[in-house]
Amino acid sequence: MPFLGIGLHVLVALFFAVHAIRSGQQIYWLLILFSFPLLGSIVYFFAIYMPNSGLEFGAKKVVAAAAKTLDPTRELREARTAFEYIPTAQNQMRLALALLETGNAEEAASNYEACLKGPFAADPEIKFCAARALTESGRYATAISHLQEIRNKDAGFRAAQVSLLLARAFAGAERHADAKTEFESAMHHFGGFEVAAEYAIWAYGNGDTAIASKLQSEIDQQMKRWNSHTKDINRALLRRLNAAKGQ
Repeated sequence: MPFLGIGLHVLVALFFAVHAIRSGQQIYWLLILFSFPLLGSIVYFFAIYMPNSGLEFGAKKVVAAAAKTLDPTRELREARTAFEYIPTAQNQMRLALALLETGNAEEAASNYEACLKGPFAADPEIKFCAARALTESGRYATAISHLQEIRNKDAGFRAAQVSLLLARAFAGAERHADAKTEFESAMHHFGGFEVAAEYAIWAYGNGDTAIASKLQSEIDQQMKRWNSHTKDINRALLRRLNAAKGQ
């Protein structure tokens, strides 16, 4: 039994080591994982794997969806009031995020870009959120620039989300070869419903029926296991997917 336990620790460490290599993490993670298989795996899970997987993101989406249902504009009102009262960079970032989450992408982008001109100019989280707002408001070239800069400086930062958003920005900019390459990479390294759905939307829009059909089949299989909360969270994306199918 002790031998089996040690073996399992090593297998878990090996799993995370493969993830570290495929997602471009720093090489010291391999030393940590193989020097301390159990403790290293626990640290890697909470520090790297969970934040870059759909687990934490999905949990946050459930909480956010519940709050929006009760009072959709509460956070925006409070964030705007806080920024008007104390116009700090932190309050402006809060306002920008609230604007983005309520569909005011253009105003959100303007606020994020203002934050990037100050002491937080190199902050990857702000750059990522700015890229989200820029993509939603159709300013794809600037979004691509931010995302590529993030990847060049820290390939492990929000790797799954950066890859998917970059693919969408390439698609919006009509750089379809780059979009396909990035979607394929996101599917290979991260997978998940959101990646498959966005890739399928792109494929339907570009008449690539072979890819669209394959992805749709995978999506249909995933949806069979969904509960009501998962359906609610992904309702907007499903509407976009169904609209793309009907083109």
